[in-house]
Amino acid sequence: MFSIDLADDAQLFPLEVWHAEEFLAHIDRGREFIGQFIGFPDRATDLESARQLLRSNAEQSAADGRRLYGIRAGGTLVGGVLFADFDAAAGNCEVGCWMEPAGTGRGLVTKACRVLVDWAFDVRGMHRAEWHVAGGNEKSIAVARRLGFTCEGVLRQSHLHRGVRQDIEVWSLLADEWAAARTA
Repeated sequence: MFSIDLADDAQLFPLEVWHAEEFLAHIDRGREFIGQFIGFPDRATDLESARQLLRSNAEQSAADGRRLYGIRAGGTLVGGVLFADFDAAAGNCEVGCWMEPAGTGRGLVTKACRVLVDWAFDVRGMHRAEWHVAGGNEKSIAVARRLGFTCEGVLRQSHLHRGVRQDIEVWSLLADEWAAARTA
């Protein structure tokens, strides 16, 4: 198994089915905080549903699609990043994130997303990365800005989350913009 150092005590690693207990404990610690905008807490409510969520993502990853990565800080899973969508043939992907309160404020999501975007553009030759975020999720919007994504627009009331219709902002970053920003 590989892991990438993000900070002195933080690593990025692929989340796999055998991490289900650790993943569920993480979701339980941050269930309400994470669940404000992210659906994982509503889908991983016990060990079997956590396994199923990770199993489904592993199958999608094996088919060159969705991928989940965990972020550990001090040896504890505190959040993660993902390719919510990955379409190599079209050259498009969607990057996203989640974090429990104990992991916030350290820049770990931004660092982890840089790893994903680098890999998508440099290794896989993707042309476009997207960031979809609920309009009220200021922390996630701040990550998109720090990474250099551009807000393209708002899908008004397009996402039903916990019985409430949310506006979804669509942000994007093109491979040549990413390359230019790294050079500058």
